[in-house]
Amino acid sequence: MTVPRQSAAPDENFRPPEDRRHMIRRRWLTAIIIVLLVGVPAGYLVVSAEQSRDSGRDKEAESSASGLRDTWPSQMKRRVFGVPIPPKSKGVAYYETSNWKTSRLFVQFRTTSAGLDLFLEGVGINRAALKNGEITIGGRDADTVGWKFPPSRDWAGASHTQKDPLPSQDITVDMTRTDRPKVYVVSTTTP
Repeated sequence: MTVPRQSAAPDENFRPPEDRRHMIRRRWLTAIIIVLLVGVPAGYLVVSAEQSRDSGRDKEAESSASGLRDTWPSQMKRRVFGVPIPPKSKGVAYYETSNWKTSRLFVQFRTTSAGLDLFLEGVGINRAALKNGEITIGGRDADTVGWKFPPSRDWAGASHTQKDPLPSQDITVDMTRTDRPKVYVVSTTTP
């Protein structure tokens, strides 16, 4: 009986045993890959959840506010309501109300004479539209945020009405100090 001869060619499936250094390196690389595949998304979820929680707190504080907030409305609010507050305005405060029918943004700020012109131009009117002695913000709106318009001041006002869904603004300006007019705006949108 003859025994088949094994070929002298090396076995293609044969791998030499792994040395210890190579094994440790491979395990570290595997551990790093697992940490990256699991840790990065988990870290992202934690950061995202924290940002979402902070955003919710901000929105809750804003919606529970019952009067003017001494800060600038967001740029998005200013754009949606058509209230282009001039740069370097002082004493900026706002309040927003919303219901299923209309949304209103109440804004007040003090600016310069040039800032007033810039604001009026941004709204879509000019200074000639302001009527001396006119207070265009109604009593109900003024009471909502506690605005008072005493007759001892020099008032000028204009109403800028646009077709829905564009915002319409009632603007009243305290012109007592012509170099530093104080602007009161109620902008209304209908979704």
